[in-house]
Amino acid sequence: MSLLQISHLSVFFANKKDKSFQAVKDVSLKIEKGKILGIVGETGSGKSVTALSILGLLPYPKAYHSKESSIIFQNQELINLDNETFRKIRGNQISFIFQEPMSSLNPLHKIGKQIAESIKMHQKLSDTEIRKRTIELLQAVKIPSPEQKMNAYPFELSGGQRQRVMIAMAIANNPQILIADEPTTALDVTIQEQIIDLLLELKQKLNMSIIFISHNLRLVHRIADNIAVMYQGKVVEYGSSQKIFEKPRHNYTKKLISSNLLLNSQNKIENDIILKAQNIRVSFPQQKNLWGRVMKELKAVDNVSFKLRQGETLGIVGESGSGKTTLALAAVNLLPHGGEIYIKNNSLFKKHEKFSKDIQIVFQDPYNSLNPRMNVREIIGEGLSVYQKHLSKTEREQKIRQILAEVELKPDVLDKYPHEFSGGQRQRIALARTLILKPKIIFLDEPTSALDVTIQAQIVELLKKLQKKHQLSYIFISHDMHAVRAMSHQIMVMQNGQVVESGPAEQIFNAPQQIYTQQLIKASLI
Repeated sequence: MSLLQISHLSVFFANKKDKSFQAVKDVSLKIEKGKILGIVGETGSGKSVTALSILGLLPYPKAYHSKESSIIFQNQELINLDNETFRKIRGNQISFIFQEPMSSLNPLHKIGKQIAESIKMHQKLSDTEIRKRTIELLQAVKIPSPEQKMNAYPFELSGGQRQRVMIAMAIANNPQILIADEPTTALDVTIQEQIIDLLLELKQKLNMSIIFISHNLRLVHRIADNIAVMYQGKVVEYGSSQKIFEKPRHNYTKKLISSNLLLNSQNKIENDIILKAQNIRVSFPQQKNLWGRVMKELKAVDNVSFKLRQGETLGIVGESGSGKTTLALAAVNLLPHGGEIYIKNNSLFKKHEKFSKDIQIVFQDPYNSLNPRMNVREIIGEGLSVYQKHLSKTEREQKIRQILAEVELKPDVLDKYPHEFSGGQRQRIALARTLILKPKIIFLDEPTSALDVTIQAQIVELLKKLQKKHQLSYIFISHDMHAVRAMSHQIMVMQNGQVVESGPAEQIFNAPQQIYTQQLIKASLI
């Protein structure tokens, strides 16, 4: 018997012109007791809207359902349920883990207080009992030193720890169903594996059902008993995890699986060395005395050296805090650092500032790195106003349109703003802004981590195409080992600010020498 039954669910959103957009189209699903249902699909497929409908968390009345829509939980119809009854269900019988814990947790309150709040709402316990229960929950989600961590604020925790806090809040009242909406998207592969293992352990211990939502079919296959594949608001394929992977029927499911199997490494490059970094060091002060003298410092990057050939991609991998991004920011002179960076034996910033446009960076989150007040034409053309002031208005427009075509965007986007685009389109705009200066080297800092797997594959293929056309050299920074393997000729593995292993991509993936590298690869290929 099903614990929760979704039947003919349709969700519409009204707009200002008295028209409506249908986000979910006639979806029927069932959640069985003690089982995990995986819902997979790209952004806009309707998976999160379906999940939010279960707990009535959509922006009603702007959002509304068809007359045929039905969600039955323990013989109770949840569609159009009154708020008072819903409050008894939310966080008690059905809980929700949201995608971004930093946005979901209150930055002004300690985590102990936030967990206690979810307990107080549904259980009549004394303050002593609530404190004891909070510590038990932190222990259950494997937070170290729980009594100390109770007094920490969200910003004092790592991404993985924040997600564990969200899980602790979600299981505080022993729910029958846990909805996990993209709970591992922004996490390193090793942390992703830990969160998956934790959810499986809690499911077994609490005998609860889980709805696991993700755009990553590999992760869904790892955790789910059954999988529903959603595309453009519809469930296009449904079945057991094993059946979906072994015999996918729908073309979109096949596309998702092939996107997850992007494992081909690049061939060896023998071109001249274009970039050389020697003994790069970056430290951050952690403690100062009364006179401002640094008494204790954190070595974020500790004497890192590497070489990059023309037309080559160096993949830099490691967990959050390993020093990957700090190294990139130092290399493009956005952070004070020790050591030297050379482009073709010329010191990049100390003697030859004219070379600074030859080395550019594309950031992880294009939404935050693109100015929301500038349209696409202004964003892409901004670099020209600094380095090519002599261009006429016509010449400038021609260059902008040419580079827009290279990143496979149409000219009609020029007058639009960043919020009007998808994540993949914004990343193409960020890439165009970089390419218009015709750099020799581009640092790509997690350029695919925030994207759906199908869009990731498109961006990887675009980057490889542009590299071949312009003989570009890339520093590709990521925790996504699939994307790194697809892009890289050479790989450098970082841990705690140091290089623990480096070499040709095939060598690193097929015969890793260090235990840390082996753990990264194992976690990524599960």
